[in-house]
Amino acid sequence: MKFKTWDINLKVRLFGEALLDISFWTVFPFLTLYFSEALGRTLTSMLLICSQILAVFAALLGGYFADNFGRKRMMSISVIGEGLGFFIFAVGATDLLHSPYLSFFGFTLASIFMSFYQPASQAMIADVVSPEHRSHVYSVFYMMVNIAVVIGPVMGSIVFHDFTVQTLLTITAADLLLLFLLQKFGHETAPLVIQPELRASSARKNIWGVLKEQLANYQLIFKDKIFFLYIIAGIIIAQSFMQLDLLFPLYIQEVIGDTSFLGITISGDRLFGVIVSINGFCVALLTVVVTRLMTRYKEKFVFMNSSFLYGISILMFGLFTSAWGAILAIILFSFAELMTVGIQQNFVSQLAPEDKRAMYFSAAGLRYTLGKVIAPLAITLSTWIGYFNTFLIIAILAFISGIIYYYMYVQFEKRQQLQNGRE
Repeated sequence: MKFKTWDINLKVRLFGEALLDISFWTVFPFLTLYFSEALGRTLTSMLLICSQILAVFAALLGGYFADNFGRKRMMSISVIGEGLGFFIFAVGATDLLHSPYLSFFGFTLASIFMSFYQPASQAMIADVVSPEHRSHVYSVFYMMVNIAVVIGPVMGSIVFHDFTVQTLLTITAADLLLLFLLQKFGHETAPLVIQPELRASSARKNIWGVLKEQLANYQLIFKDKIFFLYIIAGIIIAQSFMQLDLLFPLYIQEVIGDTSFLGITISGDRLFGVIVSINGFCVALLTVVVTRLMTRYKEKFVFMNSSFLYGISILMFGLFTSAWGAILAIILFSFAELMTVGIQQNFVSQLAPEDKRAMYFSAAGLRYTLGKVIAPLAITLSTWIGYFNTFLIIAILAFISGIIYYYMYVQFEKRQQLQNGRE
């Protein structure tokens, strides 16, 4: 599918989200270090868990709102809320206030609205792209995110510590630009919104009624054994790869510390910036190639081996205490990430009815939101049992995730065979 044939929504978002992602990744990898220094490691861990619990409830509502009130509207509201959150973060980081609690509130607000954005964003792609091209389009968007992951952390390692407020205000400006592009060039794609009578009926419900209905809907979705296994395996593996932004920066700063890299002595936080950028570079450079390569193999083996490779790379992080050991581990970690890009969303789109796409994507997004709830526990766990034992536990969980994925696909293939037999 050539870029010139893309829907205008996708073209505008590809540019706007790329700019926003670069700004975001200039800050995000360093937040654990920032809040750990200001509030302590244990308190930061607990606050991160609380913020992500709130994001879970936002995700429960996000799919419903996107289906019934529109993809474009929810994406616009999300961008406004995210920008406001980072503006509050910036205010709390000023020398005048210097309030890490206000800053954390701003970060939490931004996280909540980011949870609203993703179901609408992914469902919009499914709305305007035919099934045979979706994996490709999803992989292109993922590649753009990882171009940002290359550029952002390098910039962040230079500017975030010394120019924290200015960097956060830049994210706010990027949110405003994306909002302008969505309003100026975007158009609505949600099937239910195109039918005003359905939209009006949904609009009369209050938020508690919506939440109650959503919980009931998700209960029905999770009765699907295959989808339930997909969520469970996804939650387990999500808390593994999220350690890149939680446990890894602390480990690199405290255990590896100042080290020699290419003949230059660099600090732990600079090395972490390099590690994250290598991850983003690998993914940005190889996303489309590896996605096409993985389509040649059965998805059950792709998902299973991706989880196994995550486990191996995480064990390597715990074993090596040098810059080059960490670099080798992050390369394997990146390939594990690349293996399932594109086919994850495509799998969800195969299961989801057309009028409930956003809700299914929202439910699938619980892999990440619930993974984010669990992941900060590793920070506290590392203070109790040490870094290596913590990495070992995370690696074992990754292996378990791979086994669940394999079993899930075996069941999925049986279901497809039965459906084809009935036809």
